Amino acid sequence: MTESKTVKKAAAPKAAATKKAAAPKSTAKKVVLDINAETVGFKAGDVYQALATAEKPLSVAEIAKAAKITTEEALLGMGWLFKEGKIKDAEGKITLA
Repeated sequence: MTESKTVKKAAAPKAAATKKAAAPKSTAKKVVLDINAETVGFKAGDVYQALATAEKPLSVAEIAKAAKITTEEALLGMGWLFKEGKIKDAEGKITLA
């Protein structure tokens, strides 16, 4: 009877592992807006109420903070209100028309 020998192949030498530097992670939030007439209309209402409550011209950031919405949502609402003639620009800030 003959014995069978099992021969293990030597593992191929691994090439020097080159590590790629990881791409820096983006810290900015990805903003997803649901854009339709209803939601934009609600944002316009939020902007209008913030301006009416303040009773003075506000910047975009101030409007967003007062209305508790994002800057992008404030801009959507402002576009709606500009189109309707409800708001105007007053020295770089927004006020009711």
